[in-house]
Amino acid sequence: MTEKRASIGARRNPATESAVLDAAVEIVEEQGIGALTMEAVARRARAGKATLYRWWPTRGALLLAVYQRQKTITSYPDTGTLEGDVKAFLDTLFAHWSRPEGGIFRHIVAASQGDDDVREALEAYRQDRLDSLSVLFERAVQRDELSDEVPPRSMAQAMMAMAWLHLLVDRLDADTGGIARTLVRGWTRP
Repeated sequence: MTEKRASIGARRNPATESAVLDAAVEIVEEQGIGALTMEAVARRARAGKATLYRWWPTRGALLLAVYQRQKTITSYPDTGTLEGDVKAFLDTLFAHWSRPEGGIFRHIVAASQGDDDVREALEAYRQDRLDSLSVLFERAVQRDELSDEVPPRSMAQAMMAMAWLHLLVDRLDADTGGIARTLVRGWTRP
């Protein structure tokens, strides 16, 4: 067996951080989220438990770091219509959430209900996602599909709420075209 990873002081050791996040993913994929404990991650990553708790004070904070690291959606396609953009986004997101990342994110949402640290981290993540999702609706305003009086961020929030609902009730197999039509119909100009 190899030795425990060495500390480099107050800064995060990139090799240790990577090993910890890799270990967390492996545990979730092999044994499920219930098996993810700080002790199990520290043991698998050959890192000190104190290091884990210093960097991620709670299991939920560690899960959010794992989720953010695995997030693959970095841009939003421009299909030429808001309905097409919303459908393309939901297709990509639901496919992403159909992998272990979906279970991780569900757990993060659940953990946020009783853990202030997780709730704060999730809210910061949600605000960041709203900022980036607003681009879909800003493009629709530029294409004159939407009135510029409708706040793009509010529409992004409604779309996010619909997506989270489908994740939380395990309906990632839903018709994304139908969801997009339903969401967009009330927003777009005739």
